[in-house]
Amino acid sequence: MQTSGELKGEKIIVKKPKDAGRLNSKSHLGKFLTGNRLQLDLLEGVFLVDEGKIKIYHNKKELDFQNLVKIAAQRIPEFEIKYLVFKDLRNRGHAVKLCEKEVGTNFYGFKQQFLISVFSERDILDLKETRNLIKDAKKRKKALWFGIVDEEGDITYYEVSFLDIRGITKEHVFPKALGVLLKDRVVIFDKDISKDLLEKEFFGKSFGEGLQLSLIEVLYLFEKGFIVVETADGKKISKQKLEKVIHNSQPDIKLRLIVFKDLKERNLIVKTGFKFGAHFRAYAKKPDETHAEYLVHVVEKDFKSVWAEISRAVRLAHSVNKEIVFARIDNGKIDYIKFGRLRP
Repeated sequence: MQTSGELKGEKIIVKKPKDAGRLNSKSHLGKFLTGNRLQLDLLEGVFLVDEGKIKIYHNKKELDFQNLVKIAAQRIPEFEIKYLVFKDLRNRGHAVKLCEKEVGTNFYGFKQQFLISVFSERDILDLKETRNLIKDAKKRKKALWFGIVDEEGDITYYEVSFLDIRGITKEHVFPKALGVLLKDRVVIFDKDISKDLLEKEFFGKSFGEGLQLSLIEVLYLFEKGFIVVETADGKKISKQKLEKVIHNSQPDIKLRLIVFKDLKERNLIVKTGFKFGAHFRAYAKKPDETHAEYLVHVVEKDFKSVWAEISRAVRLAHSVNKEIVFARIDNGKIDYIKFGRLRP
C-alpha cells in the first residue's frame, strides 16, 4: 500500500509508523513526532508526490501535484527555486533538509558538512551578506554552497569561501631607478636595474633593453623608495604630484593599490588581469614556471552585482584554469572571497 499523509497547516503528517520509519531512515526525510508519527515539510511533500511515493490528503480529499504546488507556493517564499534545488540535490544523492530558522541559508546537508543558499538568476549578489554567510558557515565548520536557478530551471552551483591567498616569491631590495612618465606607463632605461626588477619579481615588461611599468607598479616601487620619476622633458615628479596624475586617469587606484600591496606582502607575483576582465592576476610561483592561479577583482565593501556578471567571471576564470577571487575592502581590511564552480 502506498504511503499516505495528511496536510495540516504547513506540515504533512505521516501516521503509520512503518511508513514514517521508512521515509526517515532510508531517505532522511521529515522529523519524528510523538507516537512515531513523521512530520514532513511542504517541500518534502511536493517532492514525494512528484516521485509518486506518497498520497497527500486534506479534508479527506487527495491533493494532486498541481494543487499541492499551488499551496506550497502560497506558503513558502520563492518556493519554485527552492524546490528545484531541493529536488536536484536529492536526485544527486544529497540528503538535504530545509533550514527553518537560519537567515540566508535555505538547506543543509544531513550528516554532510555544507549549507546551501538558493538564488534566482534575477537576484542581486550582495558581497557583504555573502561575507556574513561565509563567516557563519565557517563558525559551524561547514562549507557554503550557492545554487543559482536560471529562468529555464537549470542550476549552477558555486562553493563560496574565504581564501588565504599566498605565494612563495619573497620581496627583494632594488637599487633606485630613474623612470620616465609616458602617459599611462613609466619606462626605466637602465638595463641592469630593469633586468633585476623583471627577473626577481617580474615587475613590468621589456621595453627595448629597459622596462615599462604599470602605474600601480610605479606607485608601489615609489613607496618602497626604489624609483624616482620624471617627465619626458626631465622634470622630477613628487609623490603627491604622481598620485594626482595617476588618480586623474585611474580614480580607483587607491583601492587597487591597497590590494596590490597586500598581495605582494603575501609573496605573490601580481600582474594586470585586464585581458581576463579582472584587476589582477596573481601567481603563487614565478610566471615562467606556472600560469597565474588567481584572478583578483577589487571591490568596495558594499559591492553588489547581478548574477550574470558573477557567472561570466567564474566561467572565464574556469576556462583558463584560474580561480576568481573578489578582494572586498572594508576600512583597509581585505577579505578574499572565492567563487568556485561546483558539481555536487
